[in-house]
Amino acid sequence: MPQIIAWTIFLFLLGGYNISASPQDLQGDPKNGNRIYEQHCIRCHGPKGDGNGEEGQYLVVKPANFHSVQSSTKTNADLFITIKYGVVFSPMHGWGDRLKDQEIMDVIGYIRFLAPFRALTSHQKTPH
Repeated sequence: MPQIIAWTIFLFLLGGYNISASPQDLQGDPKNGNRIYEQHCIRCHGPKGDGNGEEGQYLVVKPANFHSVQSSTKTNADLFITIKYGVVFSPMHGWGDRLKDQEIMDVIGYIRFLAPFRALTSHQKTPH
């Protein structure tokens, strides 16, 4: 009997619950992402996305260099989570309270313009 109740709830939620789009489903607009990046990100991450922004030099934890293997091998979902929620114990705070999901994807589109995604090959280790 508990299984029937669980399946009924699952099917109800599956059919009637509006699940928002995942980062993989959204496409970023690099042009709008550039505008947002210049407004919110450039001071730390720099105009080239190399982590050498004017204010980044004063941070104890340096901003991400989007050209590094560690950053360029992150998936869009990884970047989305980082931008939306921030990074614990770092100055990278979350932007989810100020940017809509589509705006975050636009920023990711611009980051990918600056530093394209590089998939890890089977012999490379996952970056830390």
